[in-house]
Amino acid sequence: MCFYCGCNTTIPNVTTHVVNYKDCVIVVKNVPCEEREQCGEKYFSDEVMEKLEKIVDTAKQLSTEVFVTDYRNNKVA
Repeated sequence: MCFYCGCNTTIPNVTTHVVNYKDCVIVVKNVPCEEREQCGEKYFSDEVMEKLEKIVDTAKQLSTEVFVTDYRNNKVA
């Protein structure tokens, strides 16, 4: 059940995940998620969260001002 709206139904969707790290903005597009039908709150599976962490860690090492990547096309170990 959702903390915000009380809804317990979700629909599969994709979202853009944004992380602010020091002077860098990391943008990961097309991230799979489950979205609450009523309020739009998004949830990630454990598998998606693990891959997101790896993508963000890689982006931090590159440390450019803006880093944009696509979840679907990202090959992280």
